[in-house]
Amino acid sequence: MQKLATTAFLSAGILALQALPAYGQGRGGGRALATFPAQQRPPGNPVEIAHGKTLYDVDCQKCHGADLRGNLQGGTSLLRSGVVLSDQHGELIAPIIAGSMKASGMPGREMPAADVRAIAEYLHSVVATEKGQGAPPEPGIPAPSALVGDATAGKVYFDAHCASCHSATGDLQGFATKYPDAKAAQNRWVSGGGSGRGRGAVGATPDRRTVMVTVTPPSGETVEGPLVQLDDFLVSLTMPDGSIRTFSRDGDVPKVEVKDPMQGHKTLLDTMKNKDMHDVTAYLETLK
Repeated sequence: MQKLATTAFLSAGILALQALPAYGQGRGGGRALATFPAQQRPPGNPVEIAHGKTLYDVDCQKCHGADLRGNLQGGTSLLRSGVVLSDQHGELIAPIIAGSMKASGMPGREMPAADVRAIAEYLHSVVATEKGQGAPPEPGIPAPSALVGDATAGKVYFDAHCASCHSATGDLQGFATKYPDAKAAQNRWVSGGGSGRGRGAVGATPDRRTVMVTVTPPSGETVEGPLVQLDDFLVSLTMPDGSIRTFSRDGDVPKVEVKDPMQGHKTLLDTMKNKDMHDVTAYLETLK
């Protein structure tokens, strides 16, 4: 979630300040601390806030941090986000979740309006209780379970999109026993069973995630091995002896055929809705 345009944010801030008591005229004669729209709202519904925290911990925490401060990989701090501070009930947050900031590195995801609002209510509940702008939320709250989906709907989705490669009685048998933590289980199946990129390397042994490439020069020779690099000018692959062989490319010469065992998972990530992910996780957690 990136900052709003400066003019929009300043306008919201000016309107907010106009609605506040004068400095030093807050309740009890103290300072008026509610300096942003998100801090001037009435308390949200505790049930909705709790649901929003669950969704945040599952879907947002990886980039924006457990304390909303972001991370070293570029996740934005939501404690100082102009969007969060100016939003009221998710109306400014919803377009970003839907993908309006995709070009800036914030991936979009389809999410029910009720879930967007719940996440917004949770973020506002944190901002409203800050002792000072940018302070972290209170510690000590245990992480909620990632099981927020419908297992029955998850089985339907699994049968339609996953069953051609995976089986509840085959490779996924006992999945829930192997991964008892639902959040870890969800990360595991969404990533396709590992964190590696599947590219070849010197001394590496190909596995089920390895991207393979077949190169056919004009001479008719066929060379196959784990892919190391592929761009418009070169293609490199690992040979059986561990050495790297590189071919220059000129358009479609030589012929290059890539076989990525994880392509199905990569395609799925572009089409899968947030609800689908949670539903499949709930279903997989039934596979004891």
